[in-house]
Amino acid sequence: MDRVIAKKKWGKKRILTIAGIVGILALAFASWRLTSGKNRLNVDTERITISEVKKGPFQETIPINGVVMPITTIYLDALEGGRVEEKYVEDGTMMQKGQPIIRLSNTDLALNLLSQQSSVYNTLTQMQIARNAAQQNTVQKLNQMTDVESQLKEAERIYKLNKRLYDQKAIGLQEFKKSENDYNYYLEKKKLTEQLLKQDSLTNSQQLEQARQSYEGSQSALGLFKKKVGDLIVRAPVDGQLTSLDAEPGQNKRQGDRLGQIDVLSGYKVRADIDEHYLSKIVVGLNGGFTFANKDYKLVIKKVYIQITNGRFQVDMEFVGEVPKGIRRGQTLQIRLAFSDEVEAIQLAKGGFYQQTGGNWIFKVSESGNTAYKVDIQLGRQNPDYYEVLSGLKPGDKVVTSSYENYGDMQELVLK
Repeated sequence: MDRVIAKKKWGKKRILTIAGIVGILALAFASWRLTSGKNRLNVDTERITISEVKKGPFQETIPINGVVMPITTIYLDALEGGRVEEKYVEDGTMMQKGQPIIRLSNTDLALNLLSQQSSVYNTLTQMQIARNAAQQNTVQKLNQMTDVESQLKEAERIYKLNKRLYDQKAIGLQEFKKSENDYNYYLEKKKLTEQLLKQDSLTNSQQLEQARQSYEGSQSALGLFKKKVGDLIVRAPVDGQLTSLDAEPGQNKRQGDRLGQIDVLSGYKVRADIDEHYLSKIVVGLNGGFTFANKDYKLVIKKVYIQITNGRFQVDMEFVGEVPKGIRRGQTLQIRLAFSDEVEAIQLAKGGFYQQTGGNWIFKVSESGNTAYKVDIQLGRQNPDYYEVLSGLKPGDKVVTSSYENYGDMQELVLK
């Protein structure tokens, strides 16, 4: 008796046929992948950052740190070296101008002062002696002048008398000539005495002037030494707060040693460190801003210190308008220093991609959102949050901004 045999739906032949077709399709797909010229990498979207390119207000800024300082600081240096004998105040004291801070002693300076005082007294004595001698000499010359004038008058009288008598033949020629010679002699003697008196007066004046100058020079030197001795007491040059005082009784301080400083508390400034890379861009007048107690404040650069230390240089900034209440010396501020005015620009969020691409290209997400492919871009200015896009992207484009460290030379990312 015959029985019906059920037909198998998946025969061996059919399975082999299907397997062959699948294999052919796989080979075709692999061939297409190899000939398409693109290296693809599957990426989990939860492990990357996708940002949207936007257009909006943009300002080129860099973040810098600044330290609040008094508007003016005056350093106290030892004008003269010496031993600290007494300290009148402590660090942090509010000082008045002229108030003593410390007292130094200097034996050599004290001895030099005594020596200079002796020199001044000796010079003064010599000047007085010279003045007395000059006066005596002048009196002597004046007496001589008086004698000569008297003798000249007598000689002139006799000469005129003898001239009349000679004209009348009352006396001889010899007697007349003698009186004439005597008159001429005393006349010349008077002229010579006048010249000597004039020259002596000029010489005395010169000597007295030299003595006066020597005395004044000695007095100036004495005044200088007195000032040096006075400088051994270090005083506050202005009203302010004494800080960084470095002096204790018994210490020896050399001339020029820093003893402390006076902070003038009439206002504050901010001193900021900036990377030397930006030195060419930093000029007086650049503005910056910071947030303090949930309120924004402005600063402006007033001074640039071009000396570079450890790859950084410093600037002094002053407050524009209102100064924050409660701000203190030594406080650190996070400042946004602006290099440009605010403008409308296409902006790309900052991210780790820049380290591998240098800002020359980026992975742009396709419209379907399933893939991201390489596109060339050009970036311009930057601030702490965004790059300015010059070309290659437009507002609304989505790009991968996280790190590309593990992507190697991939040309396309398959987003899963």
